[in-house]
Amino acid sequence: MAFASYFCATIAMLREINALIWKEVVLEWRQRYAFNGLLLYIGSTIFIAYLSFQTYNQSLSSATWNVLFWIIILFAAVNAIAKSFIQESSGRQLYYYTLARPESIIISKVIYNAALLLVIALLGFLLYSLVLGNPVEQLSLFILGIVLGSIAFSSSLTLISGIASKTANSSTIMAILAFPVLVPVMLMNIRISWNAISGIPISDSTTAIYGLVAINLIMIAMSFLLFPYLWRS
Repeated sequence: MAFASYFCATIAMLREINALIWKEVVLEWRQRYAFNGLLLYIGSTIFIAYLSFQTYNQSLSSATWNVLFWIIILFAAVNAIAKSFIQESSGRQLYYYTLARPESIIISKVIYNAALLLVIALLGFLLYSLVLGNPVEQLSLFILGIVLGSIAFSSSLTLISGIASKTANSSTIMAILAFPVLVPVMLMNIRISWNAISGIPISDSTTAIYGLVAINLIMIAMSFLLFPYLWRS
């Protein structure tokens, strides 16, 4: 009897998550200026970097290429995910509170933000490679780093956005809370990408890969457990 009740609750939550993800997609489609703005930011940043190196006749080393790419993706992630809860009015949040479980709301936002950031990162990588070259030797490892990094940015920034939305100065609080979480994520992403650029076997990247997976699991579990208490406030 308990198993049947748990199974029914799980199915209901999955339906809520699916409906909430579709809601996010519809809202993003209606407000395409936000997505187009992110693409414009990435494109303009890459083009400015290209002009800067061309103007001073400086060659772009692989290490600089790697770090610059992840800095661009980091700022794109912050701009894309910061609006998850900060832009939501109190009335809309109360409306969501009456319709769905808080666990469904936070998980749906994490999934949607991860998918959105993955699309942005892949498009950015394509444009970045066309303009500044592509020194990556192990493309599969580099793409794996992008996928894990997108999920890590999404899971951490979504929860931080929910926390910051409950404060008066949400933008400042989000920057303060995000810094200690994003630093290890950035370092592990840079390490994985550097191994992919250098052609180092994937076995030498397992520590960083497991570290990103652990961060993803911890942040998702924290979101699932802590967000309901935050949501009730």
